[in-house]
Amino acid sequence: MTTTTRRAAAGALAIAMLAAGCGRGTGTAQERARDVTTANATGEVTVWAMGEEGKALGAFVKGFESAHPGVKVNVTAIGWDVAHDKITSAIAGGATPDVSMIGSTWSGELAKTGALEPTPGNLVDKAAFFPGAWQTVDINGTAYGVPWYVETRVLYYRTDQARRAGVKPPRTWEEFTAFVRALKDEGGARRGFNQSYQLGASWQEVLPLIWQAGGEIVKDGKYTFDTPEAVTALKQYASLFQQKLAPTDTPANAFPQTFIKGEVGAFYSGPWMIGVLNDDGGPGFADKFGVAPYPKGPVSATSFVGGADMAVFKKAKNRDAAWALIKWLSEPKVQAKWYTTVKALPAVQAAWQEPELKADEQLAVFGEQLKDARTPPPFPTWEQVARVLEAELEKLARGRSTPERTAKAIQAQADTIGTGL
Repeated sequence: MTTTTRRAAAGALAIAMLAAGCGRGTGTAQERARDVTTANATGEVTVWAMGEEGKALGAFVKGFESAHPGVKVNVTAIGWDVAHDKITSAIAGGATPDVSMIGSTWSGELAKTGALEPTPGNLVDKAAFFPGAWQTVDINGTAYGVPWYVETRVLYYRTDQARRAGVKPPRTWEEFTAFVRALKDEGGARRGFNQSYQLGASWQEVLPLIWQAGGEIVKDGKYTFDTPEAVTALKQYASLFQQKLAPTDTPANAFPQTFIKGEVGAFYSGPWMIGVLNDDGGPGFADKFGVAPYPKGPVSATSFVGGADMAVFKKAKNRDAAWALIKWLSEPKVQAKWYTTVKALPAVQAAWQEPELKADEQLAVFGEQLKDARTPPPFPTWEQVARVLEAELEKLARGRSTPERTAKAIQAQADTIGTGL
């Protein structure tokens, strides 16, 4: 699930849930996860899935039906732009499907409604998944659903410009600044680094910096943005704008063409961008860019993890078959095959050893980064707080605020919003 689609879909959920009167269950206390019998599953399973994944899933699950002759899977593909309203209305009306794909930041919001069933304890081993991916379904010690696919951020850079400037991918924050400056001054990237500063993605670039500085987004059940570590992260973020290494006047929809044209030398993004660059850049462009892990901050090189999960509703009419499907989707070979179908990265670590992924050097960078990647807190109010972050980060990027004032402003508004738990 990309940044844009996730924000478009998730932004309205808290309001929609309130309007629909769906907050009737806590869903956040430690619920008892019932075991499930999946071996002899039969009957019909209804599934909702979004985006390109939703379009491809119906044909893909024919493999599951072959392995479970008594089961028929009916997939309804829906758009990310209407997904929240559709799910919320279904919860309010008691007419949910058996299974639904959900965005990686939705679990806390949906679990609070009381509509999601805890993941059976005998279904999967959580240690099989990337730790950051499992965080997306873990609400106060209870898992609601199973991670399906993941994405994380790494550094994209123009290899030709790096060679011209005589620099290698940076390993630390200090090297990163010098790297970007070299790409601009000696490599020919006149606009330097493409760093997000408007609504849509900037919070996903700043959260890793806070973690890399040793900070936390939440402590003792409360948001924590006004800390020395957060200020350190905000200073690092602001420094590229202050040093004119990152522009704040990029025309709408100009990126990633600015990178393809060589105007921008580097940026952070997820795995889907490889396909975008290869398609839009044309023949031979694949040889002009590379990817590298996040440079290490004062404490770590932690990145952001996103993606999508699969969850079962408590009102599922075919519980056993629903969980059987999710278990099948979690098998390493199935996850690897799903990657070849829609280029969605496996959430199960063992799948990365399958031939479909193991031979790809660029994918290996994402696989390594996923070992050190975290997710935002699974709070019902997270999307509201994310919008606050983006508004304040734009002020910072444009020189209208300082890192210290930005941290205080974010904290004050986050305190007012609360966690929603």
